Amino acid sequence: MACTSCSTSDGGAPKGCKNNGTCGTDSCNKLTVFDWLANMTLPGGQAPFDCVEVRFKNGRKEFFRNTEKLTLSIGDVVATEASSGHDVGLVSLTGELVRVQMNKKHVKDNAEVPKIYRKATQKDIDIWHGVRNKEDAIQVRAREIAIAIKLEMKISDIEFQGDGSKATFYYTANDRVDFRQLIKEYAGEFKIRVEMKQVGFRQEAARLGGIGSCGRELCCSSWLTDFRSVNTSAARYQQLSLNPQKLAGQCGKLKCCLNYELDTYLDALKGLPDMDTKLLTDKGDAYCQKIDIFKNLMWFSYANAPAHWHTIKADKAKEIVALNKQGKKIAQLEDYVEEVSTVNIEKKFENVVGQDSLTRFDQPKKKSNNNNKRKKKPFKKNEQ
Repeated sequence: MACTSCSTSDGGAPKGCKNNGTCGTDSCNKLTVFDWLANMTLPGGQAPFDCVEVRFKNGRKEFFRNTEKLTLSIGDVVATEASSGHDVGLVSLTGELVRVQMNKKHVKDNAEVPKIYRKATQKDIDIWHGVRNKEDAIQVRAREIAIAIKLEMKISDIEFQGDGSKATFYYTANDRVDFRQLIKEYAGEFKIRVEMKQVGFRQEAARLGGIGSCGRELCCSSWLTDFRSVNTSAARYQQLSLNPQKLAGQCGKLKCCLNYELDTYLDALKGLPDMDTKLLTDKGDAYCQKIDIFKNLMWFSYANAPAHWHTIKADKAKEIVALNKQGKKIAQLEDYVEEVSTVNIEKKFENVVGQDSLTRFDQPKKKSNNNNKRKKKPFKKNEQ
């Protein structure tokens, strides 16, 4: 089913739904729940669950009660109850799975759940599209007003209510901001009710979207909804360089993907000595410089020669540590060194499609030899 918020411009080119990947068409399936109970019928005498899940801009979801007993399906545009007026959104889930989602998000099934007024009429949809088209221009003006008042904040996004009576301004700030004067300026400039809502830097990146350093769409804007804290210890466990420019994402915080393989590294590190391991030898104390977790190798160097590393198996390092605990020293590290074979694999690329070589411009140009050129004879007066 095509998303009704996807419209076309005057020239016929698609404008897009402006939901930043959450409209429910094609690849826009962020936060989509597969209704695996859709083909199952309820037991006799049991009424269907009267709450539905409605999705708004940028993946914001809320639960509403279907008091009018409307026949709703996923993708329907509905007018829902709001603090004042009504809002417009898309039905994202119906049936018994809504009960499961409400329990998961700790939403109580009581009389305080807002209700659905009706299926959106064409007038509702036209007003909804009209205010959505004004969001970009108002966002630019809102930033100009905030800069003029000299507030240390950034307006990251604007979301209009479906009836156009209220707008929510999402902002990010490092410190607490007194925006009372800003609300007065916005209300006088835009002639609407204003609500300010602060979001974190990770939530801002999720709302705006983008392409990460891996070349793919940001996880937070495509599928990730659970923002867990990321520490620099996750980079240390994975033997990564503590370079803030490489470890930080577009939000300015540590990348969420540092936690993806952390558990695997922690399980592998359980059978290896620590980085603080010190080996006692007759030639002097040796300190650990590097660990290769999956090859089960460790590099040690003497205190008086830190630049000269010795490769030792982790099992042998454990044996040396056990001997040191018994008060015994080994003669030298060289007796336990592991020879690591390094094979240089040269990749050969073949021109299979008839294209020119990529290195054709790297070869120096041939110098022209002027000595081989025929010299012109001087003109003589007696020659015709």
